[in-house]
Amino acid sequence: MSRQPTLKQLRYLLAVADAGHFGQAAKACFVSQSTLSAGISELEDLLGVVLLERTSRTVLLTDIGREVVRRARATLLDIEDMIAVCDASQKPFTGRLRMGVIPTIAPFVLPSLMKRLREEHPDFKLLVKEDLSGHLVEALNKGDLDVLLLALPFEAENVDTEVLYEDKFWFACAHSHSLHQRDSMLPDDLRGQDLLLLEDGHCLRDHVLEACNLELKDVSLPFQATSLNTIVQMVASGIGVTLLPDMAVHDSLLAGVDISLKPFAADAISRNIGLMWRKKSPRADDYRALGEIVAATR
Repeated sequence: MSRQPTLKQLRYLLAVADAGHFGQAAKACFVSQSTLSAGISELEDLLGVVLLERTSRTVLLTDIGREVVRRARATLLDIEDMIAVCDASQKPFTGRLRMGVIPTIAPFVLPSLMKRLREEHPDFKLLVKEDLSGHLVEALNKGDLDVLLLALPFEAENVDTEVLYEDKFWFACAHSHSLHQRDSMLPDDLRGQDLLLLEDGHCLRDHVLEACNLELKDVSLPFQATSLNTIVQMVASGIGVTLLPDMAVHDSLLAGVDISLKPFAADAISRNIGLMWRKKSPRADDYRALGEIVAATR
């Protein structure tokens, strides 16, 4: 019993392992660097091993350090699951839930979702983090998030997913564009076009290409944006064409912007919106109940 590390010491170690820097790890843990360093030194003394190789610029894990980090991460996830079991034993929508949402969903779903949760479940606390899919999956695997709202499919290990609904794509171009006169579009109409997409890392980019059975070599990319707002402005200026998700088209994204929208003749030109959580999570029923509200408020 005397050699058991504390959860705080394990969290300090994981923070350094993830950040590779004592100062950044201390900020992530909301403690001073000296406090974090002392906590890890105490952990090393307790275990009788050197966990970190400290240099003037970097921090590296030793071989035993990597093994301890792996086990510490699993231990902290088990602790989170233990807390989740207790939360799940209460009535639905009590306590708190940490959800990650991607940028191409968040502004179109969160306002109505948060409003309904406040009205119907005032004791429920939903904490939201907006980021790219890859970063959110990493946070989910580390136990920093409980559930993700994102576009599926997205490759990840040891997770369960549930599709909530389909979000179709609209073709968008300027009124001066040659395709403006078309009543509906086919995926092949995009070949050779100046197609405006989000920059690499946004899953919407991949879903657009996959839905239309296109590769990057099939189109020209005159501009890669960080947001749909920027893309819409570029389309309105006649820079190129794009595909917009239905949830964005029916929100305020196009307010004050005069562009031409065309449906696709094929119903399959779409992306799936769904939830992702760690496999065997004890709160799976809570996540599904949240997904029902997400689908109902779209």
